[in-house]
Amino acid sequence: MKEGFRQSMAWLHTWSGLLVGWVLFMVFAAGTASYFKDEITFWMKPELHAPAARAQVPQVQAAEGAVAYLQKHGAGSPRWFINLPAERQPSTDVLYLAAPGDKSRRRFDRVSLDPATGEALTAARVTRGGEFFYRLHFDLHYMPALWARWIVGFCAMFMLVAIFSGIVTHKRIFKDFFTFRPKKGQRSWLDAHNVTAVLALPYHLMITYTGLVTLMFMYMPWAPQVAYKDRGGEQAFFSEVFPGGGRDQVKASGNKAPLAPIAPMMAQASAHWNGAAVGRITVHQPNDANAIVSLTRAEGPQLSYDKPSMLFNGTTGALIGAFGDVPKPAAETRGVLYGLHIARFGDPLLRALFFLSGIAGCLMVATGLLLWAVKERQKFAKTLNQGGRIGFGLRLVDGLNLGAIAGLPVAMAAFFWANRLLPVGIAERGDAEIRWFFIVWGAAAVLGLLRPTLRMWQAQLAAGALLFALLPVLNAFTGPAPLSVSLRAGPSAVAGFDLVAIALGLGLAGSVWIVERKRRKSMAMRQQAEKKQSASPQQQELQQPSPALAASGQGS
Repeated sequence: MKEGFRQSMAWLHTWSGLLVGWVLFMVFAAGTASYFKDEITFWMKPELHAPAARAQVPQVQAAEGAVAYLQKHGAGSPRWFINLPAERQPSTDVLYLAAPGDKSRRRFDRVSLDPATGEALTAARVTRGGEFFYRLHFDLHYMPALWARWIVGFCAMFMLVAIFSGIVTHKRIFKDFFTFRPKKGQRSWLDAHNVTAVLALPYHLMITYTGLVTLMFMYMPWAPQVAYKDRGGEQAFFSEVFPGGGRDQVKASGNKAPLAPIAPMMAQASAHWNGAAVGRITVHQPNDANAIVSLTRAEGPQLSYDKPSMLFNGTTGALIGAFGDVPKPAAETRGVLYGLHIARFGDPLLRALFFLSGIAGCLMVATGLLLWAVKERQKFAKTLNQGGRIGFGLRLVDGLNLGAIAGLPVAMAAFFWANRLLPVGIAERGDAEIRWFFIVWGAAAVLGLLRPTLRMWQAQLAAGALLFALLPVLNAFTGPAPLSVSLRAGPSAVAGFDLVAIALGLGLAGSVWIVERKRRKSMAMRQQAEKKQSASPQQQELQQPSPALAASGQGS
């Protein structure tokens, strides 16, 4: 290589980060929020914040109530999914196909139930809550899921290349970690990029690699396809690697049979797991002679995402088998890597550490994008000082940076405001909240592309700061647990959400102050350049040597 290995790695680091940086920023931001997706969903249902709505009941009672509700409202659904109450989720959530014969709306409806009564929490507003951010960070919402996951996987691979090439490029990477030089222009941006990158470097490597592992069978399906070509294909592979799963293909016999009581099955499963609770119930072909009930152990401190499960005959209640108690090494490795990525095993303090590391990842990507623009703008310094314009490429990057880095926080805050301000009873309410998210983000992106100026940076960052900082005030007026109450008597999830919103608002406000300082410095430099250009001809003549002196060489 003509430029040398390190210089080639610097080039690779720059372009592998820039080309996908805007998508990566969104993935990091949405994925970071997902560490507390249950708490976000709980905050977005203020009807559940009252103490009476948070009363704990035995899991068996909650399960029996959910089965009774589904017998009444989802008897024709081919599958029932029941998520039982837990510390982070006070309600029982059920999913079922409400209209299995209507191909125009073949999607599962989600309903939150009161664990004590088994009745739908009709007062609780419909919302996607934190699940929206979780799905957004790999499904991208408005496109086919398969395309979205390929796009995200492509970006994650670029991210992995950027991380390793960045490590090679910065030979003083750990020394630079302790160096920050403010008010130094490009040098300050580079220092900020280095600090946020090295601060959580193990996390960045882990989260990027494990993100690829979560979808490894989609990105690299060839080995199972070849190995199981004559043994039933990929479905046989998944049945062997993940025994107890893959029961979606259970066929209905057409003979009706009542569903066996769920309580004895739960008791048997809990005893088998040494007292661990059941977390999820899946019923395949309910009220059919071929019905199967799958019980999955509740989440705990185990690293692995894959949880043990037990299968029962749905009509007799007889045990079919227990699976996942001693997983195979390869499956356990994949499960641990998957579990590290989503961090469901962690207590609130550990998930808070993951959250801060995710924020560092957002800042790393943002400072990298801004650093490229700062370096590129120096090439146009003379043109700008003379009143010229920057090139189209730099202007486009400036607009995309503005829409992604400043516009996304505004859209996320707007999502929470829409949750509290939209009428509770409107149709497709969850989708309406999401539409407002994209409307606001789209408007911010368009404005950023039209006017990628420091003033626009200030306006969007200030809007995000206000919207986040005022969320606790909005909560106080639209819910029964304002911050003054939740700090003393709970719920702690609501207090935590409000405090984090204030912290994010203050952080964005600090960014507004930084942009204002940069804007004033830029104006001062421009005014100084204009003064030099507007100097009178007499002053310029006095500053130049006379033609005679110049010709004789005495003026040098």
